[in-house]
Amino acid sequence: MIKAKKSLGQNFLIDKNVIKKIVNTVNIEKKNVLEIGPGTGNLTSYILEKKPKKFFAIEKDNELAIKLKNKFKNQINIINNDVLKIDETKLFEDDVIVFGNLPYNISTEILNKWIINLKDNFWFESLILMFQKEVANRIIADFNTSNYGRLSIICNWKLNIKKLCDIKPSAFYPKPKIESTLLFFYPKKNFIKINDPKNLEKITRIFFNQRRRMLKKPFNQLFNGNQNILNNLNIDLNLRPQNLSLDTYYRLTCEYEKLIG
Repeated sequence: MIKAKKSLGQNFLIDKNVIKKIVNTVNIEKKNVLEIGPGTGNLTSYILEKKPKKFFAIEKDNELAIKLKNKFKNQINIINNDVLKIDETKLFEDDVIVFGNLPYNISTEILNKWIINLKDNFWFESLILMFQKEVANRIIADFNTSNYGRLSIICNWKLNIKKLCDIKPSAFYPKPKIESTLLFFYPKKNFIKINDPKNLEKITRIFFNQRRRMLKKPFNQLFNGNQNILNNLNIDLNLRPQNLSLDTYYRLTCEYEKLIG
């Protein structure tokens, strides 16, 4: 069996029942498919059985990319590169379904890149992605909970997110020390319009920089104590960052964009 590289966060999915569950999440027959980090191609084989229309896979590991090309020939387009350096929007003319057993060390970075760069016309139909369970819990966390934070707010802005299942370490080789969670993402039809997503990043960064502190300091830093905004959004500065709802952060970002012109 191929030796996994710790530096690339590799844990190969080997459990066939889990693989079947992932592939059966959505109908991919005659659809465009993108797989992130196919590794040894276990999931790839099952995806091919479902007869996708066009199939790309991004694999950073040079050795694995060569093995995948030899194994699947012209059935699949292998891109031997870092997913963080790829513009996925240029791979397909139509919407794509994305599968990914994301490397734990850069999973949030990949997701953040996709969301921050999203235009109103989504390049994907859905994302079926595997995360470290702890990270997944932060992504799907509700406000007023300890897991709620920047990741929850940014991920839920334009996307509906559904937890599919938790996955035991025994489903992988080598076995990770933690459980994983499979999440399903699909576009929201309605969401609060923000001109520049980087402003949402900034707002959440400043508010959650000291998540145990009350809202007064970050609010004054950004809005100079503007009472109208407090009244309009019904914000109590004695609360803490995790006590504000998703929509409140999106509306705060809109107010911030008005201020900076």
